[in-house]
Amino acid sequence: MSDITIYHNPRCGTSRNTLAMIRNSGEEPTVIEYLKIPPSREKLVELIGAAGLGVRDIMRAKEALFAELGLADPKKTDEELIDAMMAHPILINRPIVVTPLGTRLCRPSEVVLDILPQPQRGAFTKEDGERVVDEEGRRV
Repeated sequence: MSDITIYHNPRCGTSRNTLAMIRNSGEEPTVIEYLKIPPSREKLVELIGAAGLGVRDIMRAKEALFAELGLADPKKTDEELIDAMMAHPILINRPIVVTPLGTRLCRPSEVVLDILPQPQRGAFTKEDGERVVDEEGRRV
């Protein structure tokens, strides 16, 4: 088992591409399907801080529930936004990856390349056909 953890949603193409790039580096990460096993409030706050993001930055603003709950309201406090993510984990943006080199919200998925301890072992093309890594393992 590696020292890499991905907070993953298998229904999300960005999350699947990120997981595949981790595996293309020869690592098998700990995969946490956060919709099934959400992070604790403490862990979520830790991840947000470690990624250097604000609470709003980690939220899925495109999620219908975001609008339904009025979360775009600038008067909503960080605590209220975290409460919403705890009650509705679908509001947590993904994938979040933790490695010994840092924590990132990997959107776009190739952001993960900045924090992987091992280089890519070969070419990588995203599900949509975008080439990200060449045959020598170098970023395109």
